[in-house]
Amino acid sequence: MSRVTRVRMTGKERREQLLDVSRALFAEKGFEATSIEEIAHRASVSKPVVYEHFGGKEGIYAVVVDREMQRLMDQIVVALDGGSHPRELLEHAACALLDYIEGSTDGFRILVRDSPVASSSGTFSSLLNDIASQVEHILGLHFAKQGYDRKLAPLYAQALVGMVALTGQWWLEARKPKKDEVAAHLVNLAWNGLSAMEHKPRLRSRS
Repeated sequence: MSRVTRVRMTGKERREQLLDVSRALFAEKGFEATSIEEIAHRASVSKPVVYEHFGGKEGIYAVVVDREMQRLMDQIVVALDGGSHPRELLEHAACALLDYIEGSTDGFRILVRDSPVASSSGTFSSLLNDIASQVEHILGLHFAKQGYDRKLAPLYAQALVGMVALTGQWWLEARKPKKDEVAAHLVNLAWNGLSAMEHKPRLRSRS
C-alpha cells in the first residue's frame, strides 16, 4: 500500500495558506464564529502552528483586513488617476469598487462586517474616509473652476462615496442588474440629479 507523500511548506507558504483559509472562514462565518481550531483543521495543521505565525485569531484577522483594505484602496487610487473629467472619474471610481466586490467577494464581506478587534484605522468606514479625502481634492479643483463654493467639496465627497459604498453593499448580495449597469445608474443619479436623470444611462468610458 503506497503512502501519500506530504510536501512540507516553507514558513512563507504556510503563512499564506493560513491567511487564505482564514479569509474564507471570516467571510463565511464572521470573526466571532470563527475559531483557531477550525482554521487549524481546514489548513491541516495543529493549533500551535497558527499561534506561531499570528499569535492568535486577532492577529490573523488584522492581517486579512489590512490586505483587503490595501487592495481596495489601490484599485480606487488607480481609478481616480485614470481620467480628467469629473464624470469620468466618478465612473471609474464606481466601477473600481464594483470590480473589487466582484473579484474579491470574500474580502468585501469581511470589510463591511464590524469586528471588536478592528481599530479606528482599520475599519471600512475609515477606508471610505480616506477615499473621500481624495475625492474631496478632485471636487475642490472642479468647484474652483466652476465658481462653486470649494468649502462644500468635503460634503459632496462624503455623499458620493457613501452612495457608491452603500450601493456596493446592496449589490454584494443582489448581483442584479449587471455591474456596469449598476455603475451607470450610480453615475446617472450623481451627475444628472433626480430632476435630469437619463432614462437609459450608460457608461461613456466603457462604450
